[in-house]
Amino acid sequence: MSVLIDQHSKIIVQGFTGSEGTFHAGQMLEYGSDVVGGVTPGKGGSVHLGLPVFNSVEEAVKATGADTSVIFVPPAFAADAIMEAADAGIAVIVAITEGIPVADMIKAKAFLADKQVTLIGPNCPGVISPGKAKVGIMPGFIHQQGSIGVVSRSGTLTYEAVDQLTKLGLGQSTCIGIGGDPVIGTSTLEAVKLLMNDPDTEGIVMIGEIGGSMETDAARWIKEHGTKPVVGFIAGQTAPPGRRMGHAGAIVGGKDDTAAAKMEVMRACGLHVVDSPAAIGATMLEALKAQKAG
Repeated sequence: MSVLIDQHSKIIVQGFTGSEGTFHAGQMLEYGSDVVGGVTPGKGGSVHLGLPVFNSVEEAVKATGADTSVIFVPPAFAADAIMEAADAGIAVIVAITEGIPVADMIKAKAFLADKQVTLIGPNCPGVISPGKAKVGIMPGFIHQQGSIGVVSRSGTLTYEAVDQLTKLGLGQSTCIGIGGDPVIGTSTLEAVKLLMNDPDTEGIVMIGEIGGSMETDAARWIKEHGTKPVVGFIAGQTAPPGRRMGHAGAIVGGKDDTAAAKMEVMRACGLHVVDSPAAIGATMLEALKAQKAG
């Protein structure tokens, strides 16, 4: 099984005819994802990459039955694109766009609150269920179908972890890049819950960053409710307080959201915490062996 997306997901691309949308839609099609069309206002009725282009998400949903959307819309218009997709009944929205104003995202998140929709991102690599579907920008070739779930705030570290897992013969069920912005749709805890409740996910890799409390919230939930081994890593161990490091959400605001503080909580909650990302794959392999032996 997988979470959020699978081989039955019908995907549309918002910002379809732009350079980013074109390139990554092509990559998604090549991977085997069921991309059924795209949206570019003003270009409805045309054909792009052999697929229909629509003026609005509503038109696209009516014509194709799409239930998933991936957004490659410029930052100034991306929050509106998220709300348009939710309003049209899309169930899973993956916002790749980086640099969406925080005020816009606060408005978009409030709009989504009473709707049956899952937003991944923004400023994220997307979601992939290997062998089934890829919705985003991650390199499909490093992934292998299997039973390890990955949740990460960092795109680059997701790829590093996945590469290690695959080389050790540990395929992945679903990898979720939740994004590194201050306001995102799906938290670490929400993503961990999805994977913990997936019967075909045997272990979880949780990659976090300095800033906020998402990882410690997830760790405390795992301590109380977790049934599978979780390998954890926090990026930014040398980050000085008060300075933003890379992602807009990666900023230490106090003693509780440093990397060291988060890792201490994670260890206390029973997670297999690694000090270096290079140890993620091997640690997961050992954790799975210990689980099966015990």
